[in-house]
Amino acid sequence: MTVPHSGVGLATLLTLADSRLPIGGHVHSGGVEEAIAEGLVRDLPTLEAYLLRRMRISGAVAASIAAAVAAGVLPADAADRETDARTPSPAARAASRAQGRGLRRLAETVWPDHDWTAVGRRPHLPVVAGVVGAVTGAGPYETASVQIYTAMTGAAIAAQRLLALDPGAVAGCTVALAAECDRIAASVARTLPALSDESDPLLDHLGERHVRRERPLFVS
Repeated sequence: MTVPHSGVGLATLLTLADSRLPIGGHVHSGGVEEAIAEGLVRDLPTLEAYLLRRMRISGAVAASIAAAVAAGVLPADAADRETDARTPSPAARAASRAQGRGLRRLAETVWPDHDWTAVGRRPHLPVVAGVVGAVTGAGPYETASVQIYTAMTGAAIAAQRLLALDPGAVAGCTVALAAECDRIAASVARTLPALSDESDPLLDHLGERHVRRERPLFVS
């Protein structure tokens, strides 16, 4: 597969995809905490199945929106409405806006010369990620890749902690899924300005059950 050229540096992309990025992502499990509580994720094989499902559905939706914003074919305000429409779960919408707010705060610090008012004070994560992609010179493919990758690794790291899985085995699992990450990112980049509108009742169910759980370890 040919990766589209852009002006963004590799180090910038790696930084944006780093789980240590201070946008609050470490307190979100991507629904995997509830999946573990309900017995859906128990070990490495069931975790891999969950990660694939998350990447192909909610990850693809976020990636398509971020890629469209980065490409300049979808304004931030319209992208925010599109994200709301494609995120049925109120809990998932709240988690997206919480992380989006964190990314906006970081972006204002790192790129202070850019006017960030267009994204609003509580933007959805893929919306502000798309604007960051445009500001850094990342193309639709690169911007989508970061969204898919973080959707996968955030849940993987949470499951590793909750199930006390072997870190090497979890890392191996995410490496094995890298080709699928690339495929999804390339797909949404090719179909601009079309947006993925898939939803998953199971993931929505997990998100809504999680916010009603007493003393969860993760916010989502």
